[in-house]
Amino acid sequence: MTELLDGLWQGSLWLAVAALLLAALRPLLVRLGGVALAYRSWWLLPLLLAALLLPLPEVALLQQVPTLPLTVVPGAAGGLSGESLPWARLLLLAWALGVGISLLRDLRAQRRFERSLGLLHARADGSWQASADPGLPALVGLWRPRIVVGPQFDQQFTAQEQNLILQHERSHRRNGDHWANGALLLVRAVFWFHPLLPWAARRFLRDQELACDARTIAPQPALRGLYASTLLKAQLVHPVAPAVCHWRSQPVLKERIAMLKQSKRKALPWVSGQVLVVGLCAGMAAVAWASQGGAAAGTRIGVEPFEYAAEDAAKAGLDSPIQVDKMPPPSYPKSAFEQSQVGVVNLRIEVDAQGHPTDVQVLSATNPGVFDAVSIAAARSWTYRPARKNGKPVAGAVRIPITYAMDETEETK
Repeated sequence: MTELLDGLWQGSLWLAVAALLLAALRPLLVRLGGVALAYRSWWLLPLLLAALLLPLPEVALLQQVPTLPLTVVPGAAGGLSGESLPWARLLLLAWALGVGISLLRDLRAQRRFERSLGLLHARADGSWQASADPGLPALVGLWRPRIVVGPQFDQQFTAQEQNLILQHERSHRRNGDHWANGALLLVRAVFWFHPLLPWAARRFLRDQELACDARTIAPQPALRGLYASTLLKAQLVHPVAPAVCHWRSQPVLKERIAMLKQSKRKALPWVSGQVLVVGLCAGMAAVAWASQGGAAAGTRIGVEPFEYAAEDAAKAGLDSPIQVDKMPPPSYPKSAFEQSQVGVVNLRIEVDAQGHPTDVQVLSATNPGVFDAVSIAAARSWTYRPARKNGKPVAGAVRIPITYAMDETEETK
C-alpha cells in the first residue's frame, strides 16, 4: 500500500522534472533538429515512468545462515507503526476515485464526440465522411483509426487542399500519434493530481501538431503558403476529444502558421538528432532508476534458525530439530527503508517429513504488517531438513526470528 503511494510520489516528481527540462531544452532542440526532434524528446516521460518500475538488483545483506542476531535500537521498531495505515488507505482511496473520475470523464467525452459524428460513409480517397461536424477533419479511433472528414469537406476545400489535409492525417496515423494520445489519456488519469501535467500535455499536443505539419510539408515545400491558408480556412471552434488527432488545432494555429513561414533551416543529420534524444532519454531514465538504489544499501537482515530449534524439538519429543540448509534472505521493503522502519518478525514454520514447508505463520511482529509478507515469502523459499524421531524423518515445527535493522540506527547507539 505504502509502496504504491511512494511510486506515485516518485513518478510525480520525475514527471515534473522531465516536463520542466523539456521546456527548457525545447528551443535548443528545435534549433538543432526541428520540431520533429522536439516531439521525439517527449519519449522521456514514458521512459522515466518505465525506469521507475524496473526492479533494482538484489543486494546480499548477510550470510545465508547467520549465527548471531542483529541488534535493533530500542523503541525504533515501534517508531512508525500501523497508525499511518488508515491515512494510506484514505489517500489510496482518493487516488483511485480520482483515476476513475478522470477516465470516465475522458471516455465519455470521446464517446460523445464519436456519437456526434453521426453516420459515417466511406469515401474513394480512403477517408470517411461524417453526417455532422463536431471538429473535423480528424483521425478518430485507437485500434482501427479512421480519417473522418466533415459533410462539407468537398465544398469547403479545393482538391489540392483536401489532399494536404488527408496527407496530414495519414502522417498522424503512420507516426502512431493516436497511440501517443491514448497513452497521454492514461497518464493524465493516473496522475490526475499533478499540477504540471495539464500544462505539459498542452505542450506535447502542440509539438505533435507542429511535427506532423513539418512531416507533411517537407517533401513539398512549395505548398507552404497553400497549407497555411488551408489552416486559416478551417478554424476549430468545437471542443476537442481527448484521444483524437484534430486537423484544426486552434490553440496552436498561430504557431503552426509561423512555422510554415520559416524557410527550411539546416538541422542536424537525422541520426545525430536521434542520438541526441536517445542520450537524453537514456541518461535521465538511468538517473531515475538509480535514485531508487538507496533502499538496499543501508539495511541488514538477521535470521536465527537455531535460536528456538532445540527448545521446540524437546517440547515435541523429537530426537533432532528441523534444520535449514539454504536461507536466501528476505528483501527489505522499499517503503520501510524510506520511512526508517525496523523490526523483528517471529515466524512459526511447519515442515513435513519430506522437508517441505506446509504452513508459515507470524507469531509476533514489533512492526505489524510492515515485514510480514516478505518474511513469509522468504520462509517458503528456504530449504529444510525435517526433524527426526526414532531415527525417522517426521513432521514438525520450528520458530525462527527475523530481524530487520538499518546501519544508521546502529551508528547512533
